[in-house]
Amino acid sequence: MTTIDPFARFGEVPQFNLTSSVMTDGGPLAAAQYGVGAGGQDVSPDLHWSGFPAETQSFALTVFDPDAPTGSGYWHWAVFNIPADVDSLPTGAGVANSVLLPAGAVVMPNEIRQPTFIGAAPPRGTGTHRYQFVLHALDVADLGVDPQATPAVLGFNVHFHTLARAVLEATGVAGGAA
Repeated sequence: MTTIDPFARFGEVPQFNLTSSVMTDGGPLAAAQYGVGAGGQDVSPDLHWSGFPAETQSFALTVFDPDAPTGSGYWHWAVFNIPADVDSLPTGAGVANSVLLPAGAVVMPNEIRQPTFIGAAPPRGTGTHRYQFVLHALDVADLGVDPQATPAVLGFNVHFHTLARAVLEATGVAGGAA
């Protein structure tokens, strides 16, 4: 399955590959990627990418649930200034103060204002949720975004520097980790 680029309406860019050993595009999240309160472990998945433009200066990663019953979705994780020579993140890189993230990478606060990956926890009765892992190849090494800003502010700045984009979309349901 090829996920439709959720940002295409703002102007299409070339796509590159984003994969994980614990989830497939269009498939379900693994139990560990659910939140602790939902029977999971709040563990960010391993991510691997290839095929991005040679002129890439850095990457920005966001994890977003557009189906959260908020009217504005739900940001699970946002990392930017990932160096251009990095092509993967290991399982668990999303913990607070992670030593698994590359030097220079900046983690923004998620929806609960914690600079970590927070796992899926779809409320009962809200159906299947999509979890969009989106990696942007950028034309700058440092976005210059305030690390305490919101992922939406990051997205605004990323828009103007995106060379290419990779999308991996997994699904989750209430009780999915149980």
